[in-house]
Amino acid sequence: MTDSEYIKIYTGGTIIVQVIKQRLEDEGINPIIKDETESGRLAGFGTAYVGQAEIYVHESETDVATRIVEAVRGEMETS
Repeated sequence: MTDSEYIKIYTGGTIIVQVIKQRLEDEGINPIIKDETESGRLAGFGTAYVGQAEIYVHESETDVATRIVEAVRGEMETS
């Protein structure tokens, strides 16, 4: 994703990625989720990064998206 208008804001486990994705969508942000584990599984290949997904958002939404990521991470740490 070089020379893109999208910025990676988080890399982590698929469960927390799904929570963050839902919160972003609730705020009107449409993230791009890159999950090579799932892509590899569907294509019949494996990957070195088992269970790691990445979240990308448009550069104009980075500030709001970063605050959402931090809030979700904080909630997960206190649980």
